[in-house]
Amino acid sequence: MPTNRIALVTGANQGMGKQVAKELVADGLTVYLGSRDLVRGEKAAVEIGESAIALQLDVTDAASVARAAGRIQEEAGRLDLLVNNAAISSTRSDIQDMEELRALSRPSVASLDEMRAVWEVNVFGVLAVYQAMLPLLRESSDARIVNVTSAQGSLTTMADPAFPFHGTFEPVYSASKTALNATTLSMMIELESTDIKVNLVSPGFANTALVNFQGTESVEDACREVVRVARLGPDGPSGTFTFWEGADLPW
Repeated sequence: MPTNRIALVTGANQGMGKQVAKELVADGLTVYLGSRDLVRGEKAAVEIGESAIALQLDVTDAASVARAAGRIQEEAGRLDLLVNNAAISSTRSDIQDMEELRALSRPSVASLDEMRAVWEVNVFGVLAVYQAMLPLLRESSDARIVNVTSAQGSLTTMADPAFPFHGTFEPVYSASKTALNATTLSMMIELESTDIKVNLVSPGFANTALVNFQGTESVEDACREVVRVARLGPDGPSGTFTFWEGADLPW
């Protein structure tokens, strides 16, 4: 059984997930790179280093999630850190402009099929991975779950008419993150009497495929809070909702 910390980062073949995995490997962790496309995951693992292990994981596929948990159980016997990073903002490949996407996501015109597809990844996928990996997390003496959300999911923030992005709140992506926040709170409550820590993090506005590369921050800067919280030890806090650097966000 390995003596170093074992981590799983979902959606780790590109963007912030890949950067988080890279920094954790540099810290000495063995990191499973959850990737829907195994070939892309293997390419990312080679680029990161030998302590990065590609793992086929489609968070919307129950069989894939079960296989991933089985492989970690067989190879490591436990999981010390779970970073639920996998997310999508849209399934549409014909839209390259965020303003257009937001216009099509207004509640009066939003496609219900699109909403279901986004929530399938951003909400149900996170819960599916949590349920599958929880037995492995229970085998750790220092386990932590980090769920990656968005400040757009904060109802308190988005309900304020003075907030600059007040008008961008919509039921597809934004509300999926609100639902993720609520789901994370339920995890926090379920595990508050255990040694497993659960934290919710809003990263920066990263220039990644999630936003059609229209973000304002580098991947390295945007994921700083995710990495900071992932590095917290057994004495670190649980039940927090933060953005850089440790600043509290309202629910």
